[in-house]
Amino acid sequence: MNQRKIILYSSAENDTGLKVTHRVKNMLEGIGRQIVLCPAFADDTDKTIDTGGEKHSKIEDELASSEMIITFGGDGTILRAARVAAETGVPILGINLGGKGFMAELEAEDIELLKSAVLGEYKIETRVMIDVDVIREGETICHDFALNDIVVKGDNKVIDITIYGDNQKITRFSGDGAVIATPTGSTAYSMSAGGPIVDPAAKNIIITPICAHVLEARSFVLVLGRVVTVEIGHKKNNPAYISVDGGDHIDILSGDIIKVCKSEKFTQLVRLSDKSFYRKVSEKLGERE
Repeated sequence: MNQRKIILYSSAENDTGLKVTHRVKNMLEGIGRQIVLCPAFADDTDKTIDTGGEKHSKIEDELASSEMIITFGGDGTILRAARVAAETGVPILGINLGGKGFMAELEAEDIELLKSAVLGEYKIETRVMIDVDVIREGETICHDFALNDIVVKGDNKVIDITIYGDNQKITRFSGDGAVIATPTGSTAYSMSAGGPIVDPAAKNIIITPICAHVLEARSFVLVLGRVVTVEIGHKKNNPAYISVDGGDHIDILSGDIIKVCKSEKFTQLVRLSDKSFYRKVSEKLGERE
């Protein structure tokens, strides 16, 4: 039986010249594993990819015959990998070459531990995802899904927002916008906007206002089964947009409805150590004993 491949999914911005990627490729091929290079920008003609003359592929073309994705970059690289892997359930192991790297399992100095991972000595942590629909005049004009968050924001203007949970009004305010996050995304934009840090293994939806112009505006943590609806008001007919996992802006109009609910998709992350989420938060956010 043919051995399934290991995908190395690298951010050319974080791994200059793919130096760390090539080091890992040589190391894993040295223990008999089949490796395929999939630079994160391999499908972007505006990017120049230096793979040292080695062949590379698009990650979408390799998933069906692969058993693991190893990412090189920040959390954004993991988010991009999660989008394409969600349909297949191929697990992702992140090597942090970016900033905080809350989702990454390893730092660059820990790559020798990858030998254990590709030999099957790891655990899987399943992360929930959320779906989003943009509805305009009764028609769905956009459908997407997220591992981290959906951001609803005014385009340099304050907007009026009303948020519902299962058709019951939760909050209404004017402000810069709102973040609807998963527990995985609670340490990203939601946290920066004042939202709570939630254990990523939890099953919740977190709603956090962004710079609300009302004192009572607070974050809400809902059970995952709720359907969250965000309505953009008519009082301030200002341009706005949504962004899914930090992706491209999708323009929305006054009167549009943004509907967010649990997704049937999920992300599987590889875990090699017993380091707790709480310890990782303490280390990443700079706390000292």
